Amino acid sequence: MFTGIIETIGTVTQLQTDQENVHITIASPLAPDLHIDQSVAHNGVCLTVVACDQHTHTVTAIRETIQRTNLSQWQVGTKINLERCLKADSRIDGHFVQGHVDQTAQCVAIEESGGSWYYTFQYTETSDNILVNKGSVCIDGTSLTVILPTQDTFSVAIIPYTHQNTVFHTYQIGTTVNLEFDIIGKYLTALFNRTYPQ
Repeated sequence: MFTGIIETIGTVTQLQTDQENVHITIASPLAPDLHIDQSVAHNGVCLTVVACDQHTHTVTAIRETIQRTNLSQWQVGTKINLERCLKADSRIDGHFVQGHVDQTAQCVAIEESGGSWYYTFQYTETSDNILVNKGSVCIDGTSLTVILPTQDTFSVAIIPYTHQNTVFHTYQIGTTVNLEFDIIGKYLTALFNRTYPQ
């Protein structure tokens, strides 16, 4: 479980294909504090540390994860958001984030306004993915507030701190991002859509 509050930005330093899996090595300031078997969110994708040293850590992504997320677009030098899992005694400054990406979306508009930025994303509408105005959404692991959702788009407002300290400052029109919809909304949707055998 995560909160969507990004701790630092990491840089992909190596990609190694192993049959259908990809081993990804990332350099970051978190590396000295990580250990094997620890869960870390990488652009919102929960992956397990399989190796680490004082400068880097390595995780393994399986085929389903690669197909469902933006991991297939990562290259050496790609910047990614990193967050360690939630501690039981921590304040939850964002919202409950599982690290299970629901789908990807594309950035379709970027507007700078008075020192902040508005980003608009387009995604594939499904009955399971619910966005509400002023509700929560996780974009590349970052907990954000939804603005003006439509049938297949929504916007978020990014303050200067978030812009600089996450990968949002690297986004361009067409950038693919990972989306995780609010877990409470997903459970409620599943409950109300549930059907029972007669």
